[in-house]
Amino acid sequence: MSAASRDSARETAPARPSGAARPFGRPFSRVAVVGAGTMGHGIAQAAAMAGYPTALHDAGEAELRRGMVRIAATLDKGVALGKVAEAAREAALSRLRAARRLEEAVQEADLVIEAVPESMELKTAVLRSVAEAVGSVAPATPSKAVLATNTSSLSVGAMADGLPSPDRFLGLHFFNPVHLMALVEVVEGPKTGVETLERCLEFVRDLGKEPIVVADSPGFASSRLGVALGLEAIRMVEAGVASPPDIDKAMELGYRHPMGPLKVTDLVGLDVRLGIARHLHETLSSEAFRPPALLERMVAEGKLGKKSGRGFYDWSGKSAAGDRKSPTRSGTATASRGLS
Repeated sequence: MSAASRDSARETAPARPSGAARPFGRPFSRVAVVGAGTMGHGIAQAAAMAGYPTALHDAGEAELRRGMVRIAATLDKGVALGKVAEAAREAALSRLRAARRLEEAVQEADLVIEAVPESMELKTAVLRSVAEAVGSVAPATPSKAVLATNTSSLSVGAMADGLPSPDRFLGLHFFNPVHLMALVEVVEGPKTGVETLERCLEFVRDLGKEPIVVADSPGFASSRLGVALGLEAIRMVEAGVASPPDIDKAMELGYRHPMGPLKVTDLVGLDVRLGIARHLHETLSSEAFRPPALLERMVAEGKLGKKSGRGFYDWSGKSAAGDRKSPTRSGTATASRGLS
């Protein structure tokens, strides 16, 4: 890609309100999301809310059902809070369908977003299956579908190597919770085409979100910075420097971060953060990303953050009314000093 083409594709335009009309049509006509977990169902909801007919697929039937239920629950909550109109909720759900078979999900889709767990082996296998499924539903004519991976740290170029059309592949790194977070990292692989990049930038803006373009480097921009901060915060807890609430308050009030690094770690998932830290430590050969012993221990104990009910904070709802984020014993300076 030429420098001029790249600069043109990276032009920043204001994010368009979700579902707002576009003067020259949409970059894609139909969207498929593969993986109905935390990120996948959130991406599917965002696409449907923006007006895209969207199919959600998962290899596990129970996970697919849970994903659809979570979407409906999130929209219901939005209506109850006055943030989503009842008509918008109904319209979004009418555009969304659960697809049990991969071929059914990708049929007529010209953007397929993979959103399975953060494992290179798993993502590579799923993307190859997606590419085969896309080809099988329209064998007479080469498909022009764009494939994307929702990865926070893994190599987009390595995933592209096994795909038939690497020029129509890139990374779309959404943030959790998808319906609230405005940022999307658009990760440009070594072989990503100009048209693919431009269409995906327009798609992100169509969702009412702000894209940034990053090179295919370990951790990209957000994970590399965010994980470094989060790991240092964990080391501070480990050393007894301060409690999780006070460390988070230091960044929230002192640096105007909307959420402290330990709360973010709980929301992302300690297991996810650990996996990313291990990957960055190995690929960058940097001690800044060596996982702290406290993080390793908490993951081994099943304290994964909000999704397990406990992490650096208690998310179980058993704490005082109105405060579901009280610090857990594992997340206190006193407990972490022992590490036994």
